[in-house]
Amino acid sequence: MKKIIVILLIFSISAWFTFNNQKSNIDGHTSTQEQVYQGDLLIVNHDFPIKKKYIPKDLVNASKTNYNNYYVVLYNDILISEHIKAPFEALMEQAYHEGISNFMISSGFRSFEEQKRLYDEYGKDSALPAGYSEHNLGLSLDIGSTQGRMEDTFEGQWLAENVWQHGFIMRYPKNKTHITKIKYEPWHIRYVGLPHSVLMQEKDLALEEYIEFLKDEQIVHTSVNGQDYTIEYYDSVLFSKAVLPKDKTYTISGDNQSGIIITIEG
Repeated sequence: MKKIIVILLIFSISAWFTFNNQKSNIDGHTSTQEQVYQGDLLIVNHDFPIKKKYIPKDLVNASKTNYNNYYVVLYNDILISEHIKAPFEALMEQAYHEGISNFMISSGFRSFEEQKRLYDEYGKDSALPAGYSEHNLGLSLDIGSTQGRMEDTFEGQWLAENVWQHGFIMRYPKNKTHITKIKYEPWHIRYVGLPHSVLMQEKDLALEEYIEFLKDEQIVHTSVNGQDYTIEYYDSVLFSKAVLPKDKTYTISGDNQSGIIITIEG
């Protein structure tokens, strides 16, 4: 009887340590499970909605970040996540210096309430339910051209050929509709950051495919613009603060499923 009690006690202590290790803080305030639902590599689609509590708080007005007038902001209340502001400006600056200057932002971040209104108004063929749209992330923008439909303009062609250089992707390309389950949208760009946008461009992967690629590979080494990167994928139950590098710059993102991706510089 005593032996059974001891075994049960050991099992209980082990389970307690395992649970608390999975819930341990990564950066002082974010638990492992919370991290799965935050970051630049989240998949948000028909199957994986963003959770309302993890909507980003760093939203800024897009019209107030357009310091150099490289583009037009259609409405005064369009918001984007602040940390994509600099790479987006760099993208638009490159376009401007290459003679492409007729871009127009028509949509950015949307609240759950706004997304619900659009879904109720336009239906499932033209909108997604609240939480299932990338616009709920603050990392996506709808960009049009003042010269016509994006698929018919120099702006649309230039965007498709160059967004990856600055950490963005064309989220819903024509050749990936069977993967994304979203119709071709030549106006919708999504920030994933470097080096991920470059790898996705090189390998011709949609975001869903890219996450599966990282999951299969576990560790990927690459170099972009002279900067070396190591990308590590962990199932959340195997992730802990101990795997984070002590002396290198890194970013962390969940995949909105069950994985956590660390991107390490150097």
